[in-house]
Amino acid sequence: MARCPFCGAAETDRVSVEGLRYIVFACMFTPQVNPSIPEEQIEGHLRATYGTTGDVYFRRQCDLMHLFVTKGAGGRVLTRADAPEPTTVPPGA
Repeated sequence: MARCPFCGAAETDRVSVEGLRYIVFACMFTPQVNPSIPEEQIEGHLRATYGTTGDVYFRRQCDLMHLFVTKGAGGRVLTRADAPEPTTVPPGA
């Protein structure tokens, strides 16, 4: 069982989709891992690919999400003429 390279959370699941494998950790970090990587090399691969602090990985994810919301499909949905008014959900609701 692998552990998250950032926080040490335990692996909770493995999902295979269209020939790709994803490892799901309890912290919700879900990296894509090549199915051909031997089990004993997975944690080393995660550390080498994503580092141990997550700075580069999470900065990239934030940038991708920003582009999606401002210029991608998300932005087109949010700025269309018939877009619904935003709603506020009270904390804890």
